[in-house]
Amino acid sequence: MNWTHKDLLDIESLSIDEVRHIFQTSSRFIEINSRSIKKVPILKGKSVVLFFAEPSTRTKTSFDMAAKRLSADSFSLASKGSSLQKGESLKDTVLTLEAMKPDAIVMRHSLSGSAGFIARHLKCSVLNAGDGWHAHPTQALLDGFTLSRFWDNDFQGKTLLILGDIAHSRVARSDIKLFTRLGCHLRVCAPRTLLPSGIQDWPVEVYKNLDEACHKVDAVISLRLQLERQEAGLLPDIREYAARFCLAQRHLKKAAPGVKIMHPGPMNRGIEISSDLADSKDSLILDQVESGVAVRMTLLYLYLARPKHEQEIPEG
Repeated sequence: MNWTHKDLLDIESLSIDEVRHIFQTSSRFIEINSRSIKKVPILKGKSVVLFFAEPSTRTKTSFDMAAKRLSADSFSLASKGSSLQKGESLKDTVLTLEAMKPDAIVMRHSLSGSAGFIARHLKCSVLNAGDGWHAHPTQALLDGFTLSRFWDNDFQGKTLLILGDIAHSRVARSDIKLFTRLGCHLRVCAPRTLLPSGIQDWPVEVYKNLDEACHKVDAVISLRLQLERQEAGLLPDIREYAARFCLAQRHLKKAAPGVKIMHPGPMNRGIEISSDLADSKDSLILDQVESGVAVRMTLLYLYLARPKHEQEIPEG
């Protein structure tokens, strides 16, 4: 596939053929990551800046590992300790970074639309690692790839439930857009205060009862409570939330056989998901982490190597 994109800002910018190509390529990187020596020279000489103005463990570490396994040089920058704390604008900060001639900037920021804003001002590639409530395309792609490995790439007719803080979740927004296009039936379940306005216009069925929401579902994605983004009063009692919306084995009695359990992390055990379910044989939470490295290797490869036809993925 001739990859023509400069930036990855959201799921909508990718065609379904391109999404499936990402999944196919990620399968090859899963194989590379299973070798005793995991490093390949595909992006030797390339440089990637990890600009994370919000805290991150999984996304930042997996992008860093992905770059290093492709032999690229990666450099980390956080808002704390940067000139942003001294009053420098986001635009001036990223223009300064581009003057150092990186090949890509992977960016996470609390402002929705920030990735698109800097992409318009930069010549290098921008990969959105999460911008406010707007989008988290790489998380959606790794979620899709994870399920594709267990569903043999067949999403048609599958029912997927997204549970928890829908209103403040960029993961929910990107997952809904991706899985709808792949052919899944989407459900969401949350307290009324954690549903976004206009949810009735989204391509989802809305549930407020978790037992009913889990009926015949093929997979459940439990979300982290975005307490740092919520206004006061939206969730007055964590214990009440846990009693009604913490996913546990008892809720899955009428789910489809082999229902898969997912969570983007970090998990709040006993609040969003029970420990026994998170650690069960049907949990794909650690598979998501494994998929995250492979998908982000694929994205760096496609956005940095493929446009110039520099390298092909080494065969086994």
